Amino acid sequence: MEQRIAVTRSIAAPPGAVWAVLTDLDSAPDTLSGVTAVERLDGGGEYRIGTRWRETRVMFGKSATEEMQVTEAVPEQRTVVTAQSGRARYRTVFELAPTSTGTDLTMEFSGDSGPLGAAAQLLMTLAAPLAKRATTKALRQDLDDIAAAAERRE
Repeated sequence: MEQRIAVTRSIAAPPGAVWAVLTDLDSAPDTLSGVTAVERLDGGGEYRIGTRWRETRVMFGKSATEEMQVTEAVPEQRTVVTAQSGRARYRTVFELAPTSTGTDLTMEFSGDSGPLGAAAQLLMTLAAPLAKRATTKALRQDLDDIAAAAERRE
């Protein structure tokens, strides 16, 4: 069962400044209010395809750590980050579009729980609206945090 959520935010900063914030993994706990820790698994360095880290964030009132990996990176245009937790797979796409006043940043999050039994499928269907609202709120907060950091850079 796959869920997909997309949110967009206009940022008063050029794509280069937004990209710098997005790819500064070591500063994520200071930039993103929902992230409490980042542990680099690739020794640090340049943000590129294959970059891996563990990210700890608070969701639904609980702290959770997921291992993330960059699977696509086109500087100042687009990046894709994936994660897997048990059978669930997550994918986050960030797309940067230059505008006359800065950048429109779109964040699309999708999650696929993999095959479920009938009872689990019913539970997921019932919980989906609440989970979607909470996830949308978290994504909007991430975009607001990224915007604030990028606008400070300018």
